Amino acid sequence: MEVYTSDSSDTDSREQKTLDYGRMNLIDINLEDDLHSDAKISIKSIKDIEILLLNHNRLTRLPQTLRNFLSLRVLDLSSNCLRELPEIIGQLPLITLVAKNNQLTNESLPKSFIIKNQNSSLKELNLSGNMLTHFPEQVTELKNLRYLYVGGNQISSISKDIWRMQSLQVLSVGGNLLTDVPDSVGLLSQLQALVLCDNLIENLPTSIARLKNLKSLLLHKNRLKHLPKDILSLRDNPLVVRFVQDMSLNPPTLMELAARIVKTAGVSVEPGDLPQTILDYLSCANCCVNPQCKGVFFDNRVEHIKFVDFCGKYRVPLLQYLCSSKCIEHEMPTRPPTNGATRGYMMRKVLLG
Repeated sequence: MEVYTSDSSDTDSREQKTLDYGRMNLIDINLEDDLHSDAKISIKSIKDIEILLLNHNRLTRLPQTLRNFLSLRVLDLSSNCLRELPEIIGQLPLITLVAKNNQLTNESLPKSFIIKNQNSSLKELNLSGNMLTHFPEQVTELKNLRYLYVGGNQISSISKDIWRMQSLQVLSVGGNLLTDVPDSVGLLSQLQALVLCDNLIENLPTSIARLKNLKSLLLHKNRLKHLPKDILSLRDNPLVVRFVQDMSLNPPTLMELAARIVKTAGVSVEPGDLPQTILDYLSCANCCVNPQCKGVFFDNRVEHIKFVDFCGKYRVPLLQYLCSSKCIEHEMPTRPPTNGATRGYMMRKVLLG
């Protein structure tokens, strides 16, 4: 949940603006009456409250007094038994709305999350773990929404109008019944994380390759038969660029060099010959995966990309650990490259094989 920070940074002031009914095993509640209790006497008015926490209770409905929270920014309704979100939700100036793990259906959602004739202030919406059967079309009106979580439902398709959500940075639709992804997802220019795991997806649109800001793409537990060629060659995509740039080699320590010699030379070491910590270290040796190499490594290794066949159509990069760059020396350029040339070479290795 996105943390909301009010204009005042004073802790006491923030506590006065927070009303916390979380984890109280409540079945029904009247917020307005409770404001007059001794515990809430410091709160001057219901209109002052900016954060309302009702999470982890047994609420089946929300009180009508909710409409009086005119300054409410954060509303957490997670882990209740709610069967409906009333229309008054759309009349509140919310920045964060969390309603995950309830019993909400598409019919029980508000027809709109936007105050009439006003721009939406909502930046985070979490409807995960409910009973939605299709993508809620009304969320496509939320042009300022950054984070949308609708995982763990029964959604069979993503709205083709998703492209309208140009501020979206995280789209999480894992754990549903999706069979495909619309091309319009590729128009979400600000998207950084796309969660599609645990669905029934068989194909992905090539438009995903347009997501130049994408940093996380989760596809596991699907029915993918192949990946579009454009996705496997995201030349300017941070998913590839970051992976390549992180492939740096630091010199091995003297400890590792000595241990490598002991292991490769087959020096016999008995208990008592060396301190126990050294013996434990020697027992952690990893063999180089190059079949022509007899070397080992411990903490220091070379990360090498080997392309393997995928479904007989594409070559997929596979990360291997080697003991030394000499194990791939025949693939390296003959002239010692500069840092920029090295990155270019490694990029070509990842993208082209």
